[in-house]
Amino acid sequence: MSAFQPLPEPLNPEGEPRRVGIELEMAGLSLEAIAGAITDLFGGEHRADSPFQQRVTGTRFGDFGLELDSDLLKRREYLDYLEKMGVEVDRDGRPHALETALSQVAGLVVPHEVVAPPVPHDALPELDRLRRRLQQAGAKGTHDSLFYAFGLQINLELAHLDAASILRHLQAFLVLHDWLLEHSQTDLSRRLTPFVDPFPETYARLILQPDYAPDLKGLITDYLAHNPTRNRPLDLLPLFAHLAPEQIQAAAVEHHLIHARPTFHYRLPDCRIDEPQWDLSLPWAGWVAVERLAAQPQRLHRMAAELLGADRGGLAARIQQWMAGLTGSGS
Repeated sequence: MSAFQPLPEPLNPEGEPRRVGIELEMAGLSLEAIAGAITDLFGGEHRADSPFQQRVTGTRFGDFGLELDSDLLKRREYLDYLEKMGVEVDRDGRPHALETALSQVAGLVVPHEVVAPPVPHDALPELDRLRRRLQQAGAKGTHDSLFYAFGLQINLELAHLDAASILRHLQAFLVLHDWLLEHSQTDLSRRLTPFVDPFPETYARLILQPDYAPDLKGLITDYLAHNPTRNRPLDLLPLFAHLAPEQIQAAAVEHHLIHARPTFHYRLPDCRIDEPQWDLSLPWAGWVAVERLAAQPQRLHRMAAELLGADRGGLAARIQQWMAGLTGSGS
């Protein structure tokens, strides 16, 4: 396991260590096997609400959620299709018989998802022990199949909740986007899905302007005008729903999928859980690079100007030089 890079600002607005939640998507293991790995490492009790949704409650970190990640499966709208494909479906059998049969089929292409509870960021090595245990048990990641488009999502509590700080992080993400794609080795299968659609060019050019300095309401208004969806590599709708619930409630967005919380929802990295050289410190390092750039406004503005000037080759070289020169403190 590699060392986890330190955050430039490790505390939340209340002066406590910032918490981070991790979501892992994978195939190759049943929800029951995943639950067993969690209880072995962290204690707790396995509860099966259905074959699609399960939990491990009362661990030393809190409650873990486990699910077969498909809204389509939950709505049970594909029964006729599966029957035409030769899958026997017992619509009126014993409780959960239908869900059990479907989960066995759907698990071939639909990811099993582990949603870890928020933990202090310095406890990430403990969550990486779970990653290693699941890898050893045979979990399969994004690169194992052309049909897989599995992600690793990071939900990190903010250090500051003001518009200027949020904007700097969004700008830093846009400047580093191409480098992050390369750093995380984001698979083509995920790039082709709508889940991590890039921010529109028109929006990027708007918010990277040196005189763009909206208040929170204006920042959210512009974001919604260009991004009325969760399907962005850095999804800010949960954060904005926490800060301005009425403004988000009035917007034409996927309300049932948005869970308000004071976090950045970083969705870009693949889940490469089956690769021995991959661990959670690698996607974490990508996000820490965003935070380090956001903490250096003058450098950020120079890089943004280069991106607006369309000198992507020169900017890429500058980013590589900057990354190579970073110290552990982000100076």
